[in-house]
Amino acid sequence: MEFSVKQISELIGGQLEGDGSRLVDNLGKIEEGKEKTISFLSNPKYEHFIYSSHAAAIIVKEDFQPKKKILPALIKVKDPYSAFTRLLEEYHTIVSYAKSGIEEPCFLGEGSQVGEGVYRGAFSYIGKNVKIGKNVKIYPQVHIGDNVEIGDESIIFQGAKVYADCKIGKRCNLQAGAVIGSDGFGFAPQADGSYKTIPQLGNVILEDNVSIGANTTIDCATLGSTIIRKGAKIDNLVQIAHNVEVGENTVIASQTGISGSTKIGKNCVIAGQVGIVGHIEVADHTTVSAKSGISKTVRKPHTILSGYVGFEHKKFLRANTIFKNLPELSLKVQNLEEKILNLPTDKKN
Repeated sequence: MEFSVKQISELIGGQLEGDGSRLVDNLGKIEEGKEKTISFLSNPKYEHFIYSSHAAAIIVKEDFQPKKKILPALIKVKDPYSAFTRLLEEYHTIVSYAKSGIEEPCFLGEGSQVGEGVYRGAFSYIGKNVKIGKNVKIYPQVHIGDNVEIGDESIIFQGAKVYADCKIGKRCNLQAGAVIGSDGFGFAPQADGSYKTIPQLGNVILEDNVSIGANTTIDCATLGSTIIRKGAKIDNLVQIAHNVEVGENTVIASQTGISGSTKIGKNCVIAGQVGIVGHIEVADHTTVSAKSGISKTVRKPHTILSGYVGFEHKKFLRANTIFKNLPELSLKVQNLEEKILNLPTDKKN
């Protein structure tokens, strides 16, 4: 698929300098400089690449003036990085939605409804009474359980699984291997030391514009719903347990685990390998640093949390009490030092 430099310039609202009729069929790094590609220059330390580039066009800042002759056309914008990001989004959309039609073999259950423009890949399975909106893309080997609802323009990539009764909003994105609605980790300890399985009867709801990474698992609720609010972005290899609620526009990085019935606020940033215990709440706009452990409710918005060390529990509790008091203890030590240094000296021999 090809576009002219002029078309791209108009798309991102840039000022074109050079040949707008040149064709672009790919996006590339400025240091590669291949023909028919478009790139961007944001960091001045990469400027020298622009003078040897054979790209069709390069996006630059409004005030950029080349120091010598260049081959590519220039598209001048206020923020080259943001403009190029928009191009990446547009390119991704075009590629993702290019698929259409029905590949065989695939299965569609009784009573299911499929909207216009839906792509169904080979070996995909759609259960009974499923409702699928317009322009949804279901890639090969996807499993969609009974009574599932999927909103317009969502994309379910290869091998993803959506269990029965779950609801997927509009423009959601499930990467390969994601599992939505698997049983929550519910087991009741018995007197003999064994565990009895607690049936998990709820579902998972993904609101609009939610992204789920590859091999991430979101468990269904024991009762009710596990809910991922609109705009949330969840990375690969994340585990979200039963009855958790993740707030709007919260981002969660890889290998994080959130235990059951915890509520995460909106616009939170949770870094990689974070562990969060169950049955607590995390306030809006909370930031959690990588490998941190959250063991109690965070009530104050805009809190930044870091750190966790695991050792024998009673020792940990005592050490943690001392650790929290270190600023006050440090001040006491400084005061004692000053008093000692100021003690009168004995002048007698």
